Amino acid sequence: MTAKKNIFAVIGGAGAMGRICVRDLAEFSSSADKILIADYDYPKAQILADSFKSPQISAVHVDVTNLEQTTKALHGATVIINCIQYQLNLAVMMAALKLRAHYIDLGGLFHMTRKQLTFDSEFKQIKRLALIGMGAAPGITNILSRLGADELDRVTEIHTRVAGRDFTKYSNRPALPVSYSLQTILEEFSMEPAVFTKGKFRFVRPMSGDELHSFPAPVGKCRPMYTLHSEVATLPLSFMPKGVKEVSFKIAFDPEFIERVRFLRDLGLASHDPLEVSGVKVKPIEVVNKIAMSQPSASPIGKLKQHEIVRAIVKGKKAKNPITVILDCHTEGFPKWGVGTDINTGSPPAIAARMLVNGEIKGAGVLPAEITVPPDLFLQELEKRKMWVNVKREKGWDYPT
Repeated sequence: MTAKKNIFAVIGGAGAMGRICVRDLAEFSSSADKILIADYDYPKAQILADSFKSPQISAVHVDVTNLEQTTKALHGATVIINCIQYQLNLAVMMAALKLRAHYIDLGGLFHMTRKQLTFDSEFKQIKRLALIGMGAAPGITNILSRLGADELDRVTEIHTRVAGRDFTKYSNRPALPVSYSLQTILEEFSMEPAVFTKGKFRFVRPMSGDELHSFPAPVGKCRPMYTLHSEVATLPLSFMPKGVKEVSFKIAFDPEFIERVRFLRDLGLASHDPLEVSGVKVKPIEVVNKIAMSQPSASPIGKLKQHEIVRAIVKGKKAKNPITVILDCHTEGFPKWGVGTDINTGSPPAIAARMLVNGEIKGAGVLPAEITVPPDLFLQELEKRKMWVNVKREKGWDYPT
């Protein structure tokens, strides 16, 4: 039997997360599949495509702000994987609708996610799935939350937490090391985070809630803080039938990194309001992001020594007994690909894309990971990439969040 030909189009495929996604697809796709590295920076995309030395992989220029150009460039795509700045999520979704393709992205910082959910009926009409928030956080966090909720008869609280350590020694370390968009980080530090509390959405002060939290070794004790994230946009809706009343997201950064980003924010470089410089109007956040993302990469001395933990804390009742389920996804990186802990963001959309075309992920419309991704099958795929999940259960609801 001839294998079905699928075309995976990775928007932003030459970027930090896109490159990992492309590599994952290249490693695990069938020989009949095609992979398009679709990027605004065509020369960069072409260099990456050439590096694979494979007829399956090619580069194409896309400008997602131009719907006609994008749909023409991605004609025939089966799945569009969106790895670019979340502000462009809707533009890429419109292209997917016009192409009648499935759609996957890395998240939308709450407000964009809520806008994306309103296109549910449009994707149902074309019988395609838009899987929103399919990285590490959101993504793995949502699937861990689903695993915990599935153990319980009733769910009262879901809290997701992320922290990591980098013990690697580097030469020529950048002034501000960033693994994903500094623009997104600045917005996480500047915009009021959403929380779901007492059954209602509300917003709290940026970077608040930084209480000490203990993760397993080697991460240890950190101080995660509230930031604006997509988990809070979907988990309350997904688990409302089970009675959830509290949902939150917190992430821990290196203290020195926090102070440097806080300085940039307080200086006004998180602003989207244009300033005129030598007759040209520029947005401060776009300028500082371009500078930060153009820094030369650090060179590790020896092997990468990184560890990140993505955690879900799910509280509820089983047989009328209060139970807390703690689920930790550990990532140390994938030396075979020369990739560190960023693999937990770059690989999940590729995994989901393969599961989707294989019929393991079903459904149509706009859905988050906790609704449509089969947890057990997904975790098996994570293990192939040296990511693993530990589950701990505690009696009562006293486990700290």
